[in-house]
Amino acid sequence: MKHVDEYREPAAARRYAEAIRRVATQGWTLMEICGGQTHSIVRHGIDRMLPEGVTLLHGPGCPVCVTPAGVVDAAIAVASRPDVIFCSFGDMMRVPGEAGTLLTARAAGADVRMVYSPLDALAIARQNPEREVVFFAIGFETTAPATAMAVLQADREDVRNFSMLVSHVLVPPAMDALLSDPESEVEGFLAAGHVCTVMGYAEYEPLARRYRVPIVVTGFEPLDLLQGIYLCIRQLEAGRCEVENQYSRSVRRNGNDKAREALAKVFTVADQAWRGLGEIASSGLALAPAYARFDALKRFPAVSTLRETASECISGDILRGLRKPADCHAFGTRCTPEHPLGATMVSSEGTCAAYYRYRRLPTDDAAMRKRA
Repeated sequence: MKHVDEYREPAAARRYAEAIRRVATQGWTLMEICGGQTHSIVRHGIDRMLPEGVTLLHGPGCPVCVTPAGVVDAAIAVASRPDVIFCSFGDMMRVPGEAGTLLTARAAGADVRMVYSPLDALAIARQNPEREVVFFAIGFETTAPATAMAVLQADREDVRNFSMLVSHVLVPPAMDALLSDPESEVEGFLAAGHVCTVMGYAEYEPLARRYRVPIVVTGFEPLDLLQGIYLCIRQLEAGRCEVENQYSRSVRRNGNDKAREALAKVFTVADQAWRGLGEIASSGLALAPAYARFDALKRFPAVSTLRETASECISGDILRGLRKPADCHAFGTRCTPEHPLGATMVSSEGTCAAYYRYRRLPTDDAAMRKRA
């Protein structure tokens, strides 16, 4: 545990918290853009260590949470075909669409299987040549290279019964959309270290300049987050707006060349709908024309997606950083991880799920006490 514990050392955390108090002469509002960071912040109480007026907002950093209901409904429609074996990561199985979940589809007889990687789905396709095998490809730039490698492998082997329902999304366009929102109060970002490990951080530099906001590439452990917050506030106090790399043990400016080459070969950038945020231009990945035969929506053209309808769930506002779970009257009562009303309660990286696990009691949080 040495290489974990060294980033969770309490005395060092207290020193960083004190350094933040010394450097912050006024209130600042920052947003982390990674669900893993949100989970760590809530679990370790990072936000409670900050001086009054320094606020952390939780952004659309959970890929499960931002997958729109219409895409989930398309997945259910494909999975419900008798000739299909539908493969998905486990955390997508309970994400609600308008037509239910993949778990309810499985209960109704659909052959829905949980896998740990797209290569697992490709193996199932090899083993079942008489069936169509579809993989639900979701996630940020972090998981997209594995999807690309599975497509390249299927192409090399000429596996003809394998396809993808692709819903990969890109982080920088979402940050652009948040910063251009007139309701946004974000003054600085903690960027997702694992995304930047793949893609680097050069594409964040125009955002920092255009919106005059500091962006600090940050890891996931308590000391990573506290140092990222410190660096971000230090920039704000000095009037700077640059991209800094706190997560230098993993991230380089240009990222991972091999992973980026695979993405550029297999995918093309496309407009993409985000749950709670609507359609964001150039924020998704679609299969390039050379690999269009692996597109499940082209293979099954009768499948249609549905528009999202109004719901009491406030996950859209939560993903935009406008509200927190305590603002929802269904939180922890009618909405729980076992019976979620929205995607932010489903994934372990979802904001509502993190608050439910660590702060669902009325005494856990000042906002909770106010609601109670």
